[in-house]
Amino acid sequence: MRMFAFVLIVSGLGLGQGLPPLPAPMGVPKPGPVTDAPYAPQPILPGGVVIPLYPPGSPFLKADRVKEAEVYNMSATVPGRIVNMVNIHNPSIEVHVAEKNNNTGAVIILAAGGGHNTLYVGPESADFVHYFFNYGINTVILRNRLRKDGYDARVDAVNDALQAIRLVRSYAKEFNFDPNKIGIMGFSAGAELSAPAAVEFLEFEKKNPGVSARPDFAGIIYPGPTPFARGRVAPEIPANVPPAFIASPGSGDRVHAIWAMEYYSAMLMKGVPNIEMHLYGNGVHGGAMTDRRGIPFGTWQTRFIEWFRDLGFLEKAGVETKAARDVAEFVKNPPKFPGPR
Repeated sequence: MRMFAFVLIVSGLGLGQGLPPLPAPMGVPKPGPVTDAPYAPQPILPGGVVIPLYPPGSPFLKADRVKEAEVYNMSATVPGRIVNMVNIHNPSIEVHVAEKNNNTGAVIILAAGGGHNTLYVGPESADFVHYFFNYGINTVILRNRLRKDGYDARVDAVNDALQAIRLVRSYAKEFNFDPNKIGIMGFSAGAELSAPAAVEFLEFEKKNPGVSARPDFAGIIYPGPTPFARGRVAPEIPANVPPAFIASPGSGDRVHAIWAMEYYSAMLMKGVPNIEMHLYGNGVHGGAMTDRRGIPFGTWQTRFIEWFRDLGFLEKAGVETKAARDVAEFVKNPPKFPGPR
């Protein structure tokens, strides 16, 4: 009797004649239309508040290209998932706020990599929004201009990162952000933005006075060449340089590990507090937050949260962080390097 009833139910659903065709995916993000006005960037995740970095007519923008639409490259297997994008001529930030009852006020601006040829906003930006949300951390997806589209990565893209920090801080009150807990995390080519943002903000502020562009912390994840890479003229490290978290595979991604070590060594030589680095014995380049089949490199994001918590960024908004106190002490009493023995 039970089997007979089951057959009737299945047949009633039409399953006996085969499954009905699947409906088309819904809510698939699409670029905005091309109009006579500067291109209006669209959110890549639900609920995102998108703000262009520069006002219309800004000298930072190319007037002959600012109307062009962004181009999304979608996953071949996951409907609606943007893997990467190109053709960014009106750079922007996309803001995602944490839940009010859990909001720490901290903000992480995410700068995706892609070799300056594309922007991997899926794995190296969008995937982190919900992860950091669980810790009460607000996130901002940066869409910066690319070398492939005719821009100078060391000038235009770095300016985009510094402008993003300034813009987020400008809107801190509106979004209930803590203006003293705003930082940037970059991956690969994106770390070529987060690293210089941590040491070149003073030069940017001199040329563009106003709200501070200094990040309160920097994440430098399997970085491209930093300002301290061999062959470059290293900048002077500002007295109030922010703390940094650095992570990279080791011998499996040797060149990026060397670039990571060059940044760490420069900070260590100066005695900068709260610079933490993790070089993993097993691992290859990229991968963002993937599990990596259980190897230790797959847990770097947990190490970041531990570091972030230790420095006080997960305390309530408005509470002075350990990071800020340590920076103030470092400015007041810089350590004297003992030199080699």
